[in-house]
Amino acid sequence: MNKNNISAFGLSDQFVALSKEYPELEIGRILSQEKGRYRLICENGEKFAKMAGTFRYKAIAVSEFPAVGDFVMMENLDVNSDAVIHHVLQRDSVLIRKASGTSNKEQVVAANIDIIFLCMSLNNDYNLRRLERYLSICRESGASAVVVLTKADLCEDISEKLAEVNAVVMGADVLVTSAETQNGHEQILPYIKKGSTIALIGSSGVGKSTLINCLLGEDLISTNAILKDDKGQHTTTRREMMLLPNGGLIIDTPGMRELGMWDAVEGVDKTFTDIEELSIQCRYSNCTHVSEPDCAIKNAIESGALSEERWQSYQKLKAENANTKNAKVNVIVKEHKQKSAQKAKKYPKKIRNYDGEEY
Repeated sequence: MNKNNISAFGLSDQFVALSKEYPELEIGRILSQEKGRYRLICENGEKFAKMAGTFRYKAIAVSEFPAVGDFVMMENLDVNSDAVIHHVLQRDSVLIRKASGTSNKEQVVAANIDIIFLCMSLNNDYNLRRLERYLSICRESGASAVVVLTKADLCEDISEKLAEVNAVVMGADVLVTSAETQNGHEQILPYIKKGSTIALIGSSGVGKSTLINCLLGEDLISTNAILKDDKGQHTTTRREMMLLPNGGLIIDTPGMRELGMWDAVEGVDKTFTDIEELSIQCRYSNCTHVSEPDCAIKNAIESGALSEERWQSYQKLKAENANTKNAKVNVIVKEHKQKSAQKAKKYPKKIRNYDGEEY
């Protein structure tokens, strides 16, 4: 296996076929990104690249920009200069979240992923509501989701936590690991096939970097010790794709202090299939689950079959999705208006006076 060219980095027949639409350009895959500069792998090895100005101008939303994992078509101008990216090939899957802060824009975490490992530690990071949020976004991406519970050595009752997790993951595989005892990492290896792409996401300090070092077989990523408050520390500062010894590919991501929903309606439905199925059993098809008689949701909460917390989590994510969907439309409209204004300024219309003179 040649580690110095794109053939080792998940280039499938599907992307080769798509690349033939641009015979004058070369295919590459994004390995990492820092501001407006990309590090990618191509047939001749690693290369730095930047987006073409026309590509940036024509993009309607920032999610169309290249991201880690993307296969792109580039113009390799000179050995000593950055390549120029002209196209992003159609994605197989894409993990998108709402960008942190108040910008109301989306952010692509990674693209063309086969499996997403959702990492949550069994100490202070343990949070079922956050896990539901992660699962909803991952299931919207088109990739498979696997829950990885880390720091099992810090958990007093693993069986209880496992039961709680399995009750909300709706069929997703759940793995338990511990870096302290080196236990459980072997469970992850069967998921990582040669040429497949895996992404790790989770809060800061849950042990993603430690897990990757175990999979790499060496300490290539620095890790920090657990703080006195039983929380891990943030170590990864950028998204980066790495080649594993077995030929699989893994994308490390920075810890996410915020994970906002971005038009993940289908993902929410898949994560809360129990609630979706219950709502069908209500007497009225337009039941609001507030005061109607024979409401299956209310009956399930009263009987203990459905927790009030899970119901509230479902409602919260649904409402958040509705808000971001409107924001998505507004962002697109705003981008169109800005570009139209720029074009009008650059190419002003000629106006003729009564004498036929342009001014």
